[in-house]
Amino acid sequence: MVSWIKKILLVLVVAFVLFYLFTRPEAAAQAVMTFFGAFESIGRFFTTLAS
Repeated sequence: MVSWIKKILLVLVVAFVLFYLFTRPEAAAQAVMTFFGAFESIGRFFTTLAS
């Protein structure tokens, strides 16, 4: 029963991401840039900390 619920949730999440990507590509691109920008900020923090 739990695996069935997990599969349904996964399908719903993937469907939402695809819908969002095709209906608002600029916002989706901005979200991806923000996500990867967080890694850059973390790297900059540790580089500054190590200096």
